[in-house]
Parts: sequence; C-alpha cells; structure tokens
Amino acid sequence: MRVTRSIVIDETELVERFIHASGPGGQNVNKVATAVELRYDVLRSSALSDSVRARLVALAGKKISGDGVLVIAAQRFRSQARNRADARERLAELIRAAATPPRTR
Repeated sequence: MRVTRSIVIDETELVERFIHASGPGGQNVNKVATAVELRYDVLRSSALSDSVRARLVALAGKKISGDGVLVIAAQRFRSQARNRADARERLAELIRAAATPPRTR
C-alpha cells in the first residue's frame, strides 16, 4: 500500500479482521460481518523511519495498544469492501500526518 512517495507498506504488515457492525444494517445486520478491524504493528514495521514512527505513536493516542499495534475500526458503510477501503485510507492519512515534520518556530 503506497502512502507517500517514500513510504510503502507491505500488505503482509496489515492484519484485517471482519466483524459484525453495530447499528442499522437491514436484514443482514446479524448475518454479515461488514465492519473491519485493521491492525498495523507500528513498532515492528520496516516501512517507517524512527522519527515518523515516534510521531505516529503520538498522533494515534488511544488507537495504539500497549504493544505498539495501531487498531482502526471501520463500520461507517454497509459494505465490507467500502469499510476496508475506509480503514486503509484512515491509516494512510495518519501516516501522512506523521510523515510531515513539525514546523519550527
């Protein structure tokens, strides 16, 4: 998954789990696992530099577990594919924000 020109995350570093979404969903709400839980091990990833990794940990806050795994849950849409794309885009946005060095004042 390409995040920026210099940051490319290997697909094997992403772990996706499909779970039942809460809220409205029509007839399939209790039968189809459309929500996505995306896990990305920030501390062990080879795609990130140390400075980007440190800023990502600070930016993610409560989304990072104690062992350094970033967890993003996506359940905005009724489609598994759209939730999967949403989770990946949210991960990419976080990494892009962390890749931008803070401005010096």
